[in-house]
Amino acid sequence: MCTSRGSVPPSRMTSRSPGASSRCAEPATCSPRRRTDAAMRRLYHQLYLTIIASLIMVVLAAGALWRFAPRDTPADQAFEIAGELLAAYLAPADAGSEAQQQAIDRLHARFGIDLGLFSSDRRPLAAAGSGVPAPPRRRESGGWIYGRGGPAWAIRLPDERWIVAKPPARHRPAGGIIAFLGVIALVVAICAYPIVRRLTRRLERLQAGVESLGAGELSARVEVEGRDEVARLAESFNSSAARIEELVSAHKMLLANTSHELRTPLSRIRLGIEFLKGGADPARKAALEKDIAELDGLIEQILLFSRLEATKGVETTEDIDLLALAAEEAARYEHCSVTGIPVVATGDRALLRRMVRNLLDNAERHGAPPIRVDVRLRGDRAVVSVVDHGAGVGIQDRERIFAPFYRAAGRNAPGAGLGLALVRQIARQHGGDAVWVEGADGARGISASIPAPGSATSARVVRAAQEC
Repeated sequence: MCTSRGSVPPSRMTSRSPGASSRCAEPATCSPRRRTDAAMRRLYHQLYLTIIASLIMVVLAAGALWRFAPRDTPADQAFEIAGELLAAYLAPADAGSEAQQQAIDRLHARFGIDLGLFSSDRRPLAAAGSGVPAPPRRRESGGWIYGRGGPAWAIRLPDERWIVAKPPARHRPAGGIIAFLGVIALVVAICAYPIVRRLTRRLERLQAGVESLGAGELSARVEVEGRDEVARLAESFNSSAARIEELVSAHKMLLANTSHELRTPLSRIRLGIEFLKGGADPARKAALEKDIAELDGLIEQILLFSRLEATKGVETTEDIDLLALAAEEAARYEHCSVTGIPVVATGDRALLRRMVRNLLDNAERHGAPPIRVDVRLRGDRAVVSVVDHGAGVGIQDRERIFAPFYRAAGRNAPGAGLGLALVRQIARQHGGDAVWVEGADGARGISASIPAPGSATSARVVRAAQEC
């Protein structure tokens, strides 16, 4: 027995209500719209901060690479030339400390920079100004050095002495570098905003579409913008929404048509029962049994159609000789012949038998003898065609006849209009399809195809053996 949500016992519903009330104590927690809005804001901030942090890391990595990577640049040559010139200006290394101090003082007075003169082993020899750091012992050539007092120039003299000069504040690069990094961060923030905003805006529209679909608006679709992953996600949503709308519409139509189709046999059964109350007429009893069988068959087809609509693929499969299966079913009909070759396909035997039987029923009810069943192999597909010499259907109806409960104009034969719909459903469940066909000899009917890769391989082997 199937129990709906509305038929849940009151006691069970009461036991759930306290938990639901506690979960909904806060309005923000109870509102799906607020939760999704908060999630979108978090996503926007995460994307924005991720882009900015990534670009800042790139800038810092580039700066570190520039700072520590070995270089042989024009700047290194400039330090070397400066060393040669300073060596000519300064007192020689063997001069007294007073002469060396005087030379440093003259340079300090001339350029207004802090200076320090060091021996080859980094001992201070002379200094002027606020003091400068000693050149690192690991350094062997001139260049920038960095200490607590800020960056400075370290210049190696030809006699292996060192002179360290700290430029004035306006020449020091630290402030400029900081300002440069600040400008880069600002530019990155400004440039990243429209990119991230465009991405999150599309996600917001996708979110709105999902919420509309969840609220029952089956026609909800989202605009596909760009060619990135978000665009593909929007395309997937649109195709899924279209499929859901199609399924719901099909089930609504199925429900409406089912009520209409069941009304006629039920009325006949009700009338037959009223007549039977007056006496058991054998003819009326036989008619009543026929109506019951018709109703039973209709319900069986409706249930099978609904099951096939709700599933993808077949659950149980086995190797089936379609020619033998067609011959078994064709033996139940008059003026019916079977042609073709043995073709083995993998599928559900009961469903494939129903497919062949529905094709034969359709030809017998709506066509004209003789009826011919043809089983062929085309490529890697098994094709079962059932044709007759009836009037056929118009071009405008050749696709509609596969819709459930559809009857082409001028067809007054018995039946609910589910036979060909089931044929197509069964073929598609097996990875194939069903279409209207017309033969060169005037025969016309339905052709159903399903994959049969094993038979294709066997056919190639047989042809190769025959050629040899």
